[in-house]
Amino acid sequence: MTFFEANLVCLALMAADFLARAVRIQLILRGLRSAVTLRQAVTLNAFGDAACALTPLRIGGEPARLGGMLRAGVSAPAAFVAISVEVLAAWPVIIVSAGWLIWAAAPEWWDVAGPRLAAGAARAWPWLALVALASAAAWRTAGHLRTGLVRLLRRPVRRARVYWRRMPVWPLIASAPCTLVDLLTRVAILPVLASSLPVPPPAGAVWLGSFALLYAQLVLPTPSGAGAVELGFMGGAAGSLGGHETALLVAWRIHTNLLGLALGAWLALRELGWPALRRALRRSTGR
Repeated sequence: MTFFEANLVCLALMAADFLARAVRIQLILRGLRSAVTLRQAVTLNAFGDAACALTPLRIGGEPARLGGMLRAGVSAPAAFVAISVEVLAAWPVIIVSAGWLIWAAAPEWWDVAGPRLAAGAARAWPWLALVALASAAAWRTAGHLRTGLVRLLRRPVRRARVYWRRMPVWPLIASAPCTLVDLLTRVAILPVLASSLPVPPPAGAVWLGSFALLYAQLVLPTPSGAGAVELGFMGGAAGSLGGHETALLVAWRIHTNLLGLALGAWLALRELGWPALRRALRRSTGR
């Protein structure tokens, strides 16, 4: 597979991911008797992708999706419950998948990536210190964002109990395959890109490294894990990439972050307009 062909496959994977996540939130909202169209589901998820990419700890993602649901005609309590149910249904799938991947690939990953990461950390300690300082600043910013979000959601949370009681079990079960498709398509991006190399690294190491680089962004306090993720990638978290680390990192970031950011920003500008979008950003930051 050539590098160009690999990128085409990655575009198809991301399209499948967008579709799976849209169907997942549609199923959950249908269980709450608050149906949205497929286009509305894609739009609200794109809002969330863009906000995740731009905010520390991805803290802006769920409020942006809540705003998209409100714009689609979903009540605030139902939207809040839908997000909560989606997380409740998704994490068991993610945890089981992570456990299986670690069991199957951790020894191979450690043999391939462990020494490179240790050596890279020793060489790049000034950058690690810089990332730590940037992370501390991001945690401070996230604290301000969280205060504004708590204030915004206080009333919908109190009213959400009615919707919790209405929620049937079937949307949780039906959403599990969508979560699995979401996980597989995103984690597969890096292995597909790596398959275009003249000498690809071991498959197990790439899959586990890809999972770690993606899901580490959930706990890294910089937007999209910026800085730390790049250091890990260039340091060999997915094994030896034969000197092609930069090209693969750029392509991987485009598919896993920038496409969602671009789509979400374009849809937000199209649906809301710049003045409304600017007001929403000011409210979310408490300014």
